[in-house]
Amino acid sequence: MAENLDAELDEIDAAAQRHLVRHESITDPKWPGGARIAVNFTADFDAMLLRRLMNEPPMQLAKGEFGGRVGIWRLIELFDSHSVQATIFTPGRICELYPRAVAAAAKSGHEVTDHMWEHRVPKEPELERDHLTRSTEALEMLTGKRGVGTRSGHSHGLLRELGYIYRSNGSASHRPHYLRDPDGRNVLINLPFHYSIDDAMFYSFAWMGTPTAAQRISDPERVMELWWEAFLQQHAQGRGYLNICLHPFVSGRAQRILMLDRLIRRMKEKGGVWFPSCEAVARHCIAVQPPIGGWN
Repeated sequence: MAENLDAELDEIDAAAQRHLVRHESITDPKWPGGARIAVNFTADFDAMLLRRLMNEPPMQLAKGEFGGRVGIWRLIELFDSHSVQATIFTPGRICELYPRAVAAAAKSGHEVTDHMWEHRVPKEPELERDHLTRSTEALEMLTGKRGVGTRSGHSHGLLRELGYIYRSNGSASHRPHYLRDPDGRNVLINLPFHYSIDDAMFYSFAWMGTPTAAQRISDPERVMELWWEAFLQQHAQGRGYLNICLHPFVSGRAQRILMLDRLIRRMKEKGGVWFPSCEAVARHCIAVQPPIGGWN
């Protein structure tokens, strides 16, 4: 029994060492203007792509289509009205489906960058390269700017090769941090988010084929209070960070847009808030605390 315990402890220690090799904290981001918190408003502009991949029924596909026809425009208008520079994570195929919306978001000064080609990362290396290259080039052609960030599971080596500096995935920390391959190479900044600050978790009825007992459509006021409390906790700590994940087909509904408007107003009244794009956060962190060993 003691031998088994020793083996388990050795395994835990090895896992901790692997984690240390991959992760590096950014201890004090020193937000511009003495801000106590940086708030990223991010939108995953999936439209119906994920629904198609999951072979979901027509009514679910129609939800996605609402995001491209109506929801994205409402979010752009909301962000513009508050001078919030949002990041729109956009699959390359969306450039074919909703080119006017993609171009309009970029024209308004929002960051438009990669969210995979068709909302999946192929397992085959050459096909993965093809998908990321196509998405990168399609977005650049429409927006006039090459993206440097992604919300995807694309491999670090390929991302670095194509000029990416950050990703926005997972919740290994509550603040921006550096993330490397298991061998310690190909460093990127990760801007974490969590499903507790993700609109789809609260508003999505019939989400991804879930059973009846798992359905939910939350009151927007309840969601606002939950997100407001998360904001307050980070604001009180100082050096805080919050990444709010939205979907145009979800938060583009009228009553949810009104909730977001109230939430942003409330944050502004609190003061000490920086509302940048994800790229701005990533570049600021690199300037304030470069990764140990440089960009390897």
